[in-house]
Amino acid sequence: MFDLIYRKYGKRFRAKDDLLSGLTVALALVPEAVAFAFVAGVAPLVGLYAAFIVGLITAIFGGRPGMISGATGALAVVCVSLVAQHGVEYLFPTVVLMGLIQVAVGLLRLGKFIRLVPHPVMLGFVNGLAIVIFLAQIPQFTVDPTAPDAAWKSGKDLYLMLGLVGLTMLIIHFLPKFTKAIPSSLAAILTVTGITILIESTSGFHSQTVGDLAGIGGGLPSWKWFTVPMNLETLNIIWKYSAIMAAVGLIESLMTMSLIDELTETRGRGNKECIGQGAANILTGFFGGMGGCAMIGQSMINIRSGGRGRLSGISASIFLLSFILVGSRYIEMILLAALTGVMMMVVLGTFEWASLRLYGRVPKEDLFVVILVSVVTVFTDLALAVLVGVLVSALVFAWKSAKHIHVTETINDHGTKMYLLEGPLFFASVKEFQEKFNPSEDPEDVIIDFKDSRVCDHSGIEAINTLTERYLNHGTKLHLRHLSKDCLNLLDKAADIVEVNIMEDPNYHVADNKMA
Repeated sequence: MFDLIYRKYGKRFRAKDDLLSGLTVALALVPEAVAFAFVAGVAPLVGLYAAFIVGLITAIFGGRPGMISGATGALAVVCVSLVAQHGVEYLFPTVVLMGLIQVAVGLLRLGKFIRLVPHPVMLGFVNGLAIVIFLAQIPQFTVDPTAPDAAWKSGKDLYLMLGLVGLTMLIIHFLPKFTKAIPSSLAAILTVTGITILIESTSGFHSQTVGDLAGIGGGLPSWKWFTVPMNLETLNIIWKYSAIMAAVGLIESLMTMSLIDELTETRGRGNKECIGQGAANILTGFFGGMGGCAMIGQSMINIRSGGRGRLSGISASIFLLSFILVGSRYIEMILLAALTGVMMMVVLGTFEWASLRLYGRVPKEDLFVVILVSVVTVFTDLALAVLVGVLVSALVFAWKSAKHIHVTETINDHGTKMYLLEGPLFFASVKEFQEKFNPSEDPEDVIIDFKDSRVCDHSGIEAINTLTERYLNHGTKLHLRHLSKDCLNLLDKAADIVEVNIMEDPNYHVADNKMA
């Protein structure tokens, strides 16, 4: 019956979906924010305030409705070095400067460059991320999840943990087959927690809860001016950390946005998201937060729970704040096993299982990029993995394109030698281009036709200039045909040797720093 009503009045239930999904996400945000605060070496409330402020501001002003932002492990890893060397006081101005850099990136409209990320890099990013999320759940199977070298659970404690995680996953998987009126993740968390409370009341077992990590109760975040001097010495300390955090945050956010775009078949606004992320980090820095960016795991929970609009992110932040202010003792009762089960389902849903069947179906270079990005993601961080993937993909493309330049030689009845060039002329193909010609052996009249070629950059222009000079030194009459207009303007020695045919000359622009 609920499903029938939902289908009939689906639009009216959209706000309900966002609210319930936001509640589910808020429950999952608590242990993540606390854990990342421990990683960064700051108090749990620093992570929780960051999750609230960053999540709220990006949900309102960001460029991707439905995407969840908050304190993340990628940024926490950068923060830990700063806090350890200089103290937590330097963290907050660092976060503000990070936000200013991100706003500048958005205003300069640089967010569009996320479109340059190749699909193999995206696959590697998603798979590596799924592995990272999985590895982040492993400490939940130890005696103390906050201790780096804690012993593994054993005996009945281990079996209970596995059973509760498995039950959570089963509920999430099968409940949508019966009803979609309530997010399956939320239902699983509440059901498993309720069952465990009943079991523990009649037995001696105790399953770890959010409260076992740390107390989450507190007040409203308050405005805090920096306690470190605002001078060049401080700037010299924090600017490197700010730049790294800004890059990591934007890459992770824009990659997450692209993934959600693909899942929802909609399109986010990258530059607006950069500005939203920056504004959120500026504000959280002044309120004593550790900074944040998009959270892939929580974003996946939100999307799969039915959250699509801005209300889902706004409600998640408001619920999180309410947990801090008035509901901490109830949220501290939530089982870590239930939250672990939710994240395990995120892992299964995030990993691109089809990528395991790519061998033999795609070029080996693309398969290598997928594996490389996945490995780098697991052992370093997402931002570095994406940069490495894009760089390797670009080098592979350049290498393969350099081999695709060909020259066809013919001699007409008048003894004129013609070279028909095919393929792109750019920095990687310049050497092979130059080796195709031998001015000392060519006749006195030579034509080079660029109709089926394209001069792509300044290296190509210089290669043509060099070749032209070689022919002129041998007294050869050289004709260059079908060059673009901007290419003609950049050739130093083109005055007397270029044949211009306006009807046939190509209309494209050469990527060169001399051009406006």
